[in-house]
Amino acid sequence: MAKKNPLKLNTLQLKTLTLLQQMARSPNHAQPGDEEGSVFVSNFPAAHGDHFHVGDAVVLGRDASGLANPNVFAVLERKGLLRSMFPMGALLTAEALAYDTGLADKVLHRSDH
Repeated sequence: MAKKNPLKLNTLQLKTLTLLQQMARSPNHAQPGDEEGSVFVSNFPAAHGDHFHVGDAVVLGRDASGLANPNVFAVLERKGLLRSMFPMGALLTAEALAYDTGLADKVLHRSDH
């Protein structure tokens, strides 16, 4: 059984990684990276009101503060999950894309219809 959160990311880092993973699945935010299995994510969404949309999900602004925090990107880079180009974007590694943050159901809100 895989260990939950093996890199010991804090909640803000996990939320940010969850959002970056969602953006990596959206053609509005992602393109193939230059490394095997990587994805370059850019064009970070702007909030309107208290939320914003990423693909088929709605994200509350309070869950997205890490997207504007260079320290979060620095930690994720140090842990080998991305190559930061803050604030323009990030190259997510294959490891980042596969990392189970455990927060997708809490951070990414989807409609039931």
